[in-house]
Amino acid sequence: MKKLLMIPAAMLLSTAAAAPKISAQSIIVNPTQPDLSVSVRVDKDQSGNASPNYRVNEPIRISTSVNRDAYVYLFNIDSSGDVTQILPNRISGDEALVKANTTRVFPAAGDNFTFSVDGPIGLNKVLALASLSPLNLDQISSFKTQQDQFATVAAKGQDRLAQALSIVVNPLPQNSWVSDTAFFNVVGQTPIQTGSLFVGTNVSGSTVILNGQNLGTGNTTFSNLRPGSYPVRVQAPGFRDYTTTVAIRAGSTTNLNVEFAQVIAPAPTPVNQFTIAIRSNVAGALVFVDGRQVGTIQNGGLNVSVARGGREVVLIAPGYRTFINTYNVQQNGQITINPTR
Repeated sequence: MKKLLMIPAAMLLSTAAAAPKISAQSIIVNPTQPDLSVSVRVDKDQSGNASPNYRVNEPIRISTSVNRDAYVYLFNIDSSGDVTQILPNRISGDEALVKANTTRVFPAAGDNFTFSVDGPIGLNKVLALASLSPLNLDQISSFKTQQDQFATVAAKGQDRLAQALSIVVNPLPQNSWVSDTAFFNVVGQTPIQTGSLFVGTNVSGSTVILNGQNLGTGNTTFSNLRPGSYPVRVQAPGFRDYTTTVAIRAGSTTNLNVEFAQVIAPAPTPVNQFTIAIRSNVAGALVFVDGRQVGTIQNGGLNVSVARGGREVVLIAPGYRTFINTYNVQQNGQITINPTR
């Protein structure tokens, strides 16, 4: 179901001004550091570090800005994985160009419509992809009917969208595109009072699991948590899991600091899991297995753990043809991929 609905401006009681935000997370990552930058934000996020709540049917405004003249494309991924292309669209025109050091707001001041948030309930992600040259998105998004105001993206979920967009930007110079991501939560008509949890660790790459749900990596503040007492498990490669119970309180942040010390031996590889060494002469090439990005080629290769059976392997590198092939994995092995230009 589409998350953003158009309603007449006459039905609005008020509108909010857009606030600057630069997200610390990305859906598609440029392996270089281009001098082009883009930011995307939602109007309730004043700090740039939050995932603000929007009630169903509540208006929302999305803003984007660049430091150089660039073509900017906006996508929204809802909590079920459905992807909608927000800009360009048929309401405000197909022009994607944004001038340097200016901010484009959707809906803009004076527009005779507004955006309103729809379901499903959960976390939404807004991706801004900026390019110095226009992008051809015909292969990943389309208007299903002549009446549709927004294009529907064929890729479903963050990983599939990242793979599709990686193929789109593959022919471009690496320093000519960049991305940014903003977040917001869709909640019910009556928002629940929530609290936050900060988990700090002394090991990079740790994982935080609250009440059986994977929240993300350590050294992060997790917001919009229901008050209550929950079991927490913090995991880090090579260390014994840390478990405890935390109390989440409405309107406050609970702090949990974990210091890993005891190293454990690595667990044996499951019977139906195999290690495939993917070798390539293209350093920095992106590697996808079954639509999920598993890493980049470094020092001539990348080791990947995969399940038994047919596995689609995709390798993407700027200046090279995209490599796609399916392999029947029955044991540990090696795949050598040297893509052509």
